[in-house]
Amino acid sequence: MRIGIPREPNPEQTLVAGTPDSVKKLIKLGYEVAVESGAGARASYFDEAYAEAGAKIVSREEAWGADIVVCLDTPPEAELALIKRGATLIARMNPGANPEVIEKFEEMGITALAMDMVPRLSRSQSLDVRSSMANVGGYRAVIEAANVFGRLFTGQVTAAGKMPPAHVYVIGVGVAGLATIGTANSMGAEVSATDVRADVADQVESLGATFVEIPVKQESSDGYAKALDEDEQARVLKVYEDQAAVNDIVITTAQVPGRPAPLLLTEAAVAAMKPGSVIVDMGASPLGGNCALSKPGEVVVTDNGVTIIGYTDLPGRLPGQASQLYGQNIVNFFKLTTPGKDGELVLDEDDEVIRGVTVTLDGTGMWPPPAVSVSAAPKKEEAPAEAAPVEEPKEKSAFAKWWWKVLAVLLGAVVVMLAPPSMTSHFVVLELAIVVGFYVIGGVSHTLHTPLMSVTNAVSGIIIVGAILLISSSNLVVTILAFIAMAVASINIFGGFLVTHRMLKMFERSSD
Repeated sequence: MRIGIPREPNPEQTLVAGTPDSVKKLIKLGYEVAVESGAGARASYFDEAYAEAGAKIVSREEAWGADIVVCLDTPPEAELALIKRGATLIARMNPGANPEVIEKFEEMGITALAMDMVPRLSRSQSLDVRSSMANVGGYRAVIEAANVFGRLFTGQVTAAGKMPPAHVYVIGVGVAGLATIGTANSMGAEVSATDVRADVADQVESLGATFVEIPVKQESSDGYAKALDEDEQARVLKVYEDQAAVNDIVITTAQVPGRPAPLLLTEAAVAAMKPGSVIVDMGASPLGGNCALSKPGEVVVTDNGVTIIGYTDLPGRLPGQASQLYGQNIVNFFKLTTPGKDGELVLDEDDEVIRGVTVTLDGTGMWPPPAVSVSAAPKKEEAPAEAAPVEEPKEKSAFAKWWWKVLAVLLGAVVVMLAPPSMTSHFVVLELAIVVGFYVIGGVSHTLHTPLMSVTNAVSGIIIVGAILLISSSNLVVTILAFIAMAVASINIFGGFLVTHRMLKMFERSSD
């Protein structure tokens, strides 16, 4: 089958649905790829690079007339007229808010797959274009804020005086929010964040930010926050207003597909902010944004000197990166739907991911899909009717629990008795080190175990050096202890490097 990647008809769209890298991967799956001439020029991907990747450079009519057409958004009427009956269109469609588009696809007799409707399941994250674009948009939101903010993000102490860091407040801790937190933190700002889902607090703190709790807690079943009642909304808005008043930059990230963005910052909240403050409304749209005063696609400066950025094309301001991520999402979708790697698209409607994106199938309306719960627990297997009773393990005796500790104490006492008197002070230091080390290491968070391993490797290296100096001692006990220390420290060092190497391999980019 032939995949067509046309030039985006919207003159303001800088992205392209496929890059030379994604074209190579689609060809490996058995597809023929046709790219319209100039399709990737606005993202700095030129025809020569596509041709080298194996694509055919074709005209506008040939690209839209392919068996499968991949683009960014639902094309206008002129381009839809070029799609042949029975073809497949893959794009962002927002079908929930555009029912007329579904009717059009039914009339055309095509299969329409909405990439912005990928269910938020763990196994479908690699095809989620919303997450990819939100990630890029979150990064760009911080850059746009820094562009208009009148001070540095990072605090500095200079000969001319001390400069405090910027304080950034992020509302909404989804993909965009996490990208925003990470970027602002890396630029040196003091970052805090809020979300109605309390379970994201650990994610915020892991990025070095402070989680600001609000008096409303929610559990999400579809990956998005639910609508609040009037009382909850009033309490939440009060927290947002208070935080906006004490922060320099506020970035709002709340968006729900198919519905207007929720209001997070009222006019009163903006009026209470300091002059020179910045708001980046990532939910800005013609239907209304997260900020009451934002205007989609524009920058507004209020009477009290607050700059409100309402850009709706944040990913498009990084077209090369955003196109690469979108193209990889498309590749991952074709990997799922091309099990034979033979260039044949197979849509298994029993697969909840594929069913979730299917708007029409050969002209038959399939929207909306069945609800999918992202937090649904796996079904438990029913226990056999006559299962044999399982004996509970007997509790270990006190001696069984403590025998190794008693043995360690006895061995330590024997070593102290056999050692020369001059080593008594060293044993006192060793005992104190063991006690302090046990409680300090035992309290280290699991997330810090990898850097802690590097520290223990360094300590083990010092132990080996000391053991080398003592192994030639005339005292047999000292020689034996030095040898044991060398052996144990060597095991720790080489084992640590082996484990670290395996962990680093997990972060290496796959060749495909």
